[in-house]
Amino acid sequence: QVQLVESGGGLVQAGGSLRLSCAASGLTFSSHAAGWFRQAPGKEREFVAAISWSGIGKYYADSMKGRFTISRDNAENNTVSLQINTLKPEDTAVYYCAGRSSGTYYPNPEDGSEYDYWGQGTQVTVSS
Repeated sequence: QVQLVESGGGLVQAGGSLRLSCAASGLTFSSHAAGWFRQAPGKEREFVAAISWSGIGKYYADSMKGRFTISRDNAENNTVSLQINTLKPEDTAVYYCAGRSSGTYYPNPEDGSEYDYWGQGTQVTVSS
């Protein structure tokens, strides 16, 4: 049984930073592409970033370029991380980690239906 577990969310003041992590069990996470999505209250789920199995390929939503950095550690703890800098109140959302059955995030990296595994999410709240 595959499980993805996110951690690192919390309450942060605007301008601060957070690093979210996603750990997987039940699959060799290092062989799978992964992505981060978020969903703000009353809004649809939104794609943030994706990363290939090796960590070399990275893809960001246009609106997320600059403050968001996706990375992965396949050597030590098999996690995928999302660094968020200069947090804004509009970043407040539940952030979800997702995994794909393949090692690449193509096709359609921004389409959540292309992802096979999902975590429960971690809440990020940014105060002004």
